[in-house]
Amino acid sequence: MSPRDYDVTVIGGGLHGLSAALHLARAGRRVVVLEKSWVGRHASGATAAGVRTLGRDLAEVPVSLEAMEMWHRIGGIVDGDCGFHAHGQIRVAEFEEQMPALLQRAETMRKLGYQHEEIIDRAELQRLVPALSKHCFGALIVRTDGAADPHKTLAAFRRSCEAAGVTIIEGCGVEVIERRGANWLVRCSGERCFSAPVVVNAAGAWAGKLASLFGDEIELGYKASMMIATERLEPLLEPVVSVVGRALSFKQAGQGTLVIGGGLQGSADLDAQRSFVNFTELAKGARAATDLFPAVRDVRIARSWAGMEAKTRDLVPVVGPSPNAPGVFHAFGFSGHGFQLVPVVGAIICDLVVKGGTSRQISGFKPERLMASRQAA
Repeated sequence: MSPRDYDVTVIGGGLHGLSAALHLARAGRRVVVLEKSWVGRHASGATAAGVRTLGRDLAEVPVSLEAMEMWHRIGGIVDGDCGFHAHGQIRVAEFEEQMPALLQRAETMRKLGYQHEEIIDRAELQRLVPALSKHCFGALIVRTDGAADPHKTLAAFRRSCEAAGVTIIEGCGVEVIERRGANWLVRCSGERCFSAPVVVNAAGAWAGKLASLFGDEIELGYKASMMIATERLEPLLEPVVSVVGRALSFKQAGQGTLVIGGGLQGSADLDAQRSFVNFTELAKGARAATDLFPAVRDVRIARSWAGMEAKTRDLVPVVGPSPNAPGVFHAFGFSGHGFQLVPVVGAIICDLVVKGGTSRQISGFKPERLMASRQAA
């Protein structure tokens, strides 16, 4: 079967793949997105959709701040508001002895010239989150952070991609990649072939295996973060709340459900593309939620789930060109905090493909940093 020709083949139909495709299509490139399952099947559809600059790794802060500016005008970037609300994100210190770490973080950020992270005392914390247990001491806050709706976000990015001329092909798992002259020939199941000089690897938890097909042996793990959603409640809180020393992220969605996460891990089978909830571990999140928010002690859990995603050794993503394969660009390894970065990562990939470089600060995201140990062995 003759290959279908494009300018760019994006492998992976999660939000980062869609964002890259959207920016590239708007820059005049003919783009195809290949997704083994369906758009948003794994991490992008299972995320709590936090839109957070708070507590970012220092390597991520510049692009995260740009991404936040983009989120505040997201309706002008994609077809929909993505359910985004900027009610703040708060990192709570339950006890006085936990405050020094937050104070040190705030001081570090100030010394680097960043002003978005702010220390608040017990009184302000209680004013902002009256449902929070009264024993909590203080917090670190970014008032312009917030959260979005993952399904509205996926739908908005997909609609925008299709409107920009992106071809999205689901049920198309990559089986073989070959170099043909100046192009990469990608063969999928069902004898479907696609040819393009540029490939974007946005394959999430499977991105390490894909990278190896291009000669990039990038160290990559995976995680299966678990979430709880409750029955609908009357308004309880607006900010997203996390807690020092607890595996807890706590927010209320627009329809009233509480969404409770925080990084507790289930298990996953990458080959079968399945993830599994560990209810013993999940109970720790429920206990933390009731300790911090006593009013939810008798609230019923409606559902729980786990979503597979890539995890790097340093928990910082891989975003940049392949050191071994011309025309190949990586965007993966977001380690549980990639949702907020979606708009800017697409712009970065577009810069790299179209301009051959970017002015954005991505030196900390180079794939080589996760390859050295294997190359030296």
